[in-house]
Amino acid sequence: MPLQTRIEQTLNSAIDRATANSAPPYLCQALHSAVFPGGARIRPQLCLSVAQACGDTAPNVANAAAAAIELIHCGSLVHDDMPCFDDAALRRGKPSIHKAFGDPIAVLTGDTLIVQAFETLAQAADEAPDRVAKLVALLARYTGSPYGICAGQAWESESEVDLRAYHQAKTGAMFIAATQMGAVASGADPYLWHELGARIGEAFQVADDLRDVVCSEAELGKPTGQDAVHARPNAVQRLGLDGAVAHLNNVLGGAIASIPSCPGEAQLCAVIHATSQRLAPTQLQNNTAAE
Repeated sequence: MPLQTRIEQTLNSAIDRATANSAPPYLCQALHSAVFPGGARIRPQLCLSVAQACGDTAPNVANAAAAAIELIHCGSLVHDDMPCFDDAALRRGKPSIHKAFGDPIAVLTGDTLIVQAFETLAQAADEAPDRVAKLVALLARYTGSPYGICAGQAWESESEVDLRAYHQAKTGAMFIAATQMGAVASGADPYLWHELGARIGEAFQVADDLRDVVCSEAELGKPTGQDAVHARPNAVQRLGLDGAVAHLNNVLGGAIASIPSCPGEAQLCAVIHATSQRLAPTQLQNNTAAE
């Protein structure tokens, strides 16, 4: 079964549980809008790709891990878009949740998706309880503080920013979660997969900085120029356009070199290379390639 199908089926099951029976209709609509249609689903696809490279010995557990990561990601986007943070009117080319449904429902939508992520993992516990326990711990680590996306968002409220901690928590955390949870889902050692996740997360952050500068709102489906508006650190600001592109290439090359030895190493290398081609803005893709 294609990875995308596995991801969408598991996400559909998760949202069906959250919207069943007497769930408030307005919240149900917001939950569907926050998750479907999805973006590139890069994080869950990375998770399943690592699980496959490690043997994919418990597919249902891997599916749950991938979907849980995406649910956390979608929930974080709902919160990020709110007026108290980015105050973004668009997400994925349509009104953001707080614009479409109001602030109270947006808060509850983000909260529900985070809770549903952990319930989705719990649903797979009967198949491999030891693995699921480790997956829950990893997902909590990279969602909360000090290493997760909550800490990453909180750095934006500090007068002095630890740039490395900020980027690793805000962007890198869910990519590290993806590689480590994919490994755990197939019974492999998560420690060996930390570097790959960290490098892909760093590459994604640099690529996102580039998109924020060179792309239009129509291309991204969300507001651009937000780093400048909110005085956030940006790789283009620090390194210049050419320097940011060169840095992206270096990080992507390092990501491929960091793939641990595993049964599906060659296939995973091809997946990471293909992912790298999608990260860079279209205008810069001729100058950006993993080496």
